[in-house]
Amino acid sequence: MSGWRCFYRSGTRDCKHTEPWVPALAARIAQIQNQTGSYASRCDTIRRQNTIVKARITQARKQLSNIPRAIRMVWNAAPGWSSLWAALILVQGLLPVATVYLTKALVDSLSFAVSQKNDPAAFTTAIYYLVAMAAVLITTAALKAVAQWVQTAQSEIVQDYIKDQVHSQAIQLDLAYFETPGYYDKLHRATIDAITRPLTLIQSLGLIAQSCITLIAMIGILTTLSTWLPVILAVSSLPALYVAIKYSVKHHRLQMWRTEKFRLSNYYSNKLTDRDSAAEVRLFALGEYFRSRYRKLRLSLRNEQIDLSRKQAAAEFLAALSALVAMGITVAWTAASIIRGGGSLGDLAMIYQAFNQGQKLMQALLGNIKQLYTSLLFIENLFAFLELKPQLPEPELPALKPVALKKSIALENVSFRYPGSEQYSLQNFNLEIPANKVVAIVGENGAGKSTLIKLLTRLYDPVEGQLRIDDTDMKELPLDQVRRLFTVMFQSPVQYQQSVADNISIGDWQSETGPEAIQQAAIGAGADTPVNKLPHQYETLLGKLFGGSELSGGEWQRIALARAFLRAAPVIILDEPTSAMDSWAEADWMDRFRNLTEGRTALIITHRFTTAMRADIVHVMTDGQITESGTHRELLQLNGHYAASWKRQQK
Repeated sequence: MSGWRCFYRSGTRDCKHTEPWVPALAARIAQIQNQTGSYASRCDTIRRQNTIVKARITQARKQLSNIPRAIRMVWNAAPGWSSLWAALILVQGLLPVATVYLTKALVDSLSFAVSQKNDPAAFTTAIYYLVAMAAVLITTAALKAVAQWVQTAQSEIVQDYIKDQVHSQAIQLDLAYFETPGYYDKLHRATIDAITRPLTLIQSLGLIAQSCITLIAMIGILTTLSTWLPVILAVSSLPALYVAIKYSVKHHRLQMWRTEKFRLSNYYSNKLTDRDSAAEVRLFALGEYFRSRYRKLRLSLRNEQIDLSRKQAAAEFLAALSALVAMGITVAWTAASIIRGGGSLGDLAMIYQAFNQGQKLMQALLGNIKQLYTSLLFIENLFAFLELKPQLPEPELPALKPVALKKSIALENVSFRYPGSEQYSLQNFNLEIPANKVVAIVGENGAGKSTLIKLLTRLYDPVEGQLRIDDTDMKELPLDQVRRLFTVMFQSPVQYQQSVADNISIGDWQSETGPEAIQQAAIGAGADTPVNKLPHQYETLLGKLFGGSELSGGEWQRIALARAFLRAAPVIILDEPTSAMDSWAEADWMDRFRNLTEGRTALIITHRFTTAMRADIVHVMTDGQITESGTHRELLQLNGHYAASWKRQQK
């Protein structure tokens, strides 16, 4: 190769050009390539920064747009109190200006009176100003007390209003939200962090307006003495403004990042103090286990908060020190001017008062701006929660005639998986529940039985397939109409800490249920026997939370059954209704159950074959599919999974 020299080193061929300009050219090309790559990298960095800036601007606009919404919310909650509060803000904003003006007038009048040694009339003007000053100070104190009363009333009303909004939103959201961790983060931020923020935001706006009114008047007073005084006042407050905004952002980011940690610490704390877990915590000595986890988590949360507060305190001190230096220089300059004959003692007193109050007002203004910004950040959480929409759609054109179950409820090729899960609980599932029949479904845990209840009652919609009531698709019916067709007792029914009568009557609280209907429901559920043993029978308060009487698991289950029976719905769904009953109570209850379901459709989910055998139709459910169907006798003759399980239970 002409112009090249090649040699071998450790078995590797290495070639170099003999002309000196060739390596230099190669080096230059490599340098240009590196510069090009560096330039492209810088362009990417700039583009990312621009994207971040645009995102922050968009977020800031969204946050600012929440201010009118928060104002409307507070006004809707308490219009009268809010009007009175606004009037107080205006008056309180003007009173400090009157104090500063009267200070100058009082000092000048006293100086003049002292110069007129033996002239009592010279003190008359000073006395007038003194009385006026006292009146302003008394009025200021009185209005401060009135404002505190008004804010308390406004706060109580607004908090109840917002809490009611949160409750209303929680009621209408689908069950899927309550089974999603992200929902609980939003709920925690909305109820714990943001519930008082709209009112705090409005109060911050009011205090900002009050401070601005006072500051404008103060600036007018300072301007009459020197145009530089307002500038010095503003510049001396800039460090505090920077610190306030910077640490507001830091506190909010820390709070958002720690939401899950807060919920987890509350969970550990509840395990240590909750009644439901008390027995197991003691039996398995779990107290120290949960306590150590709680303490470790709280230590982390505490240290993060303390560290941020330490940095904020140091920054605020430096900002306050710079403001004090500015005020000291200003007062010294004014005193020197007076010595040279450029003013009066009243001017010095007024400048000191105006500058001192001005700095305090600037600090208060900055504090309120910080509070306003923080409130905006948290109000965003509240409005984000209130903007959640139910995922179960209401029909645009609902069925014209109300549906009364006459033929059957049918699930046709239904497939379903829970949100966030890739595993199907039901897939290509088919089932028919004939009207006026008792149908039992038996199967192992995880077979999909509880999911079936949630689909039937439209707590969820299937991913694929249809649920039909007679010939009508469930999705064509309003949700409330679908759910009025069913009464349900879930596997773990709620133990309401109320009276026996209330526990039963809330099964159909919208109807005017009398004592006789409540007693009949209790008798049908087999709850009348334990109820009659209670000190005040149906008026006895249940549960230990408020000092009531406690029931056994089986007795609570019968109360829940009575609650389900009270609701006059055409379809009864019971999930493990006899799981807490002994065999004698189970047989007695099943005999009565057949009478209660006369003319109604019943679906029983059970592990007990002694319960299932009383049904008209029994379905065996395995891995999300119906694998066997028939009467008890037919399934035994089939000699399949049902028969094998029956034999094991009998043994």
